[in-house]
Amino acid sequence: METAPEPGSDVPPKKDKFQAKKKKVRRYWEEEATPTAAGVSLGLPRNKKRNRELRPQRPKNTHTPNKSHISKKPQVPKKRRERRNLEPQRSLSGAQDPFPGPAPVPVSVAQKFRRIDKSRKLPPSKSKTRSRLEVAETEEEEISVKAARSQLLLAEEPGFLEGEDGEDTAKICQADIVEAVDIASAAKHFDLNLRQFGPYRLNYSRTGRHLAFGGRRGHVAALDWVTKRLMCEINVMEAVRDIRFLHSEALLAVAQNRWLHIYDNQGIELHCIRRCDRVTRLEFLPFHFLLATTSETGFLTYLDVSVGKIVAALNARAGRLNVMTQNPYNAVIHLGHSNGTVSLWSPAVKEPLAKILCHRGGVRAVAVDSTGTHMATSGLDHQLKIFDLRGTFQPLSVRTLPQGAGHLAFSQRGLLAAGMGDVVNIWAGQGKASPPSLEQTYLTHRLSGHVHGLQFCPFEDVLGVGHSGGITSMLVPGAAEPNFDGLESNPYRSRKQRQEWEVKALLEKVPADLICLDPRALAEVDVISLEQEKKERIERLGYDPEAKAPFQPRPKQKGRSSTASLVKRKRKVMDEEHRDKVRQSLEQLQKQEKAAKPMGVRPSALDRFVC
Repeated sequence: METAPEPGSDVPPKKDKFQAKKKKVRRYWEEEATPTAAGVSLGLPRNKKRNRELRPQRPKNTHTPNKSHISKKPQVPKKRRERRNLEPQRSLSGAQDPFPGPAPVPVSVAQKFRRIDKSRKLPPSKSKTRSRLEVAETEEEEISVKAARSQLLLAEEPGFLEGEDGEDTAKICQADIVEAVDIASAAKHFDLNLRQFGPYRLNYSRTGRHLAFGGRRGHVAALDWVTKRLMCEINVMEAVRDIRFLHSEALLAVAQNRWLHIYDNQGIELHCIRRCDRVTRLEFLPFHFLLATTSETGFLTYLDVSVGKIVAALNARAGRLNVMTQNPYNAVIHLGHSNGTVSLWSPAVKEPLAKILCHRGGVRAVAVDSTGTHMATSGLDHQLKIFDLRGTFQPLSVRTLPQGAGHLAFSQRGLLAAGMGDVVNIWAGQGKASPPSLEQTYLTHRLSGHVHGLQFCPFEDVLGVGHSGGITSMLVPGAAEPNFDGLESNPYRSRKQRQEWEVKALLEKVPADLICLDPRALAEVDVISLEQEKKERIERLGYDPEAKAPFQPRPKQKGRSSTASLVKRKRKVMDEEHRDKVRQSLEQLQKQEKAAKPMGVRPSALDRFVC
């Protein structure tokens, strides 16, 4: 409401305090708006009013002639505006970045993450295929550089055990290590006194969080060994020969005296597989969802746990099979036999892929490192050997032990543990891909019973030992990888994350037919098999469906498609093809003659008369 002014005064009427608008505060970084001559109109919205103020005003009665589309002056192409040299980017404080651009990555660091071998030339192929291969190489190079940069985010480093000047690390006992480490690491060393149901076999899950063990007298248990929370504990009232976790800690395979049984993490029996009878050893291939079993009858059986079918049952023809391990690199099964040989098996082939003569007596234990390049074997001749699996299969180092090693195990970083009676010896190497040095022992520990099972815990510097007195967890500094992949093996995943991971793993399951010695060979073309299939197809159909169709000239107009002209054109094309074949055959003959001529013989003018 407005108040009426007093008579005789020139003061304008005052507005009510509710209608009075507050003046907008202008910040120092905002530009001052230019006021319009017409003033502020109350009827327009704020946005329309702002547009009208900023738009230049034009008189209403002025007429602007339409511009002609045809310009009188010749159009000269505009020169591209050259970009000025931009100044180095400065921060808010005004300081200049002394290291502009992305940080350089060392070539040796990025080389670890590259999978494409650039030293090998690309095969001759079509331009489209070649461009795709080049794009794949560039993408792989970018990904390797990103992975090398992300290594800075890995906060954990591998541990190690280093003695004082001249001190032998093998003389350091477990009690000294427990006193030197922190409380959380010291809690990982423990002993389970279970003499009533021993001896024991044990197995860690892929995440390294759960432990399962089974005694010879029927005792089966699974627990979260970090928090010591018991998941299940049962007695199957039957001898237990081996135990394995399947793709997750929710399922457990137990090789009992007669048949193979599958239990869940609550101890409930889910399956009894009677086709796998009298099983002695178990191995699970996580990327293929295959459970490999060996039996007293000499059969190696592959069971697909995703569909519950037996993929292959191979007869090794070597008697009782009691020694088995897997190669984590290519999923090939290694079997040790009583005649001193180690055979390599794949479910796609009925015969062994290779046979290696390792010992003069029977083979007692076999182990393969995580990179798949080295294999350790021990036999009745009391020898411990390290073999190279990269095609040569030759021993790299040999050591004679006072007592033969009955059990072997490799850690993630290449440490080798051997169980000899009631003593466990550990040897260390120079790194992950280097073989362990058998000259000097890294650690030694004496147990309360004879060793019956060894396994290093993934992502933890812990060695689990099953013996006749129970279970022992040893601390081994520098044994495991300090950093884990949260999308692949996450020890802290929840139940929902585990279920999602199972679905993804099933979608990415590798077929059993692709297991071979060299996985890189899967990316190459098998030319021999391809030619054989082509010949069989031609014999079955009676003609070659991929043969080149005969030349048919296109009809032309204005009388140029007469029969004589068509025949003439056909003969011309046939002559050109014949000429090309003759030229190629002559070139091949010249190459053969050059290869057949002895080196160092001078040519003679009479050579043309020699047939």
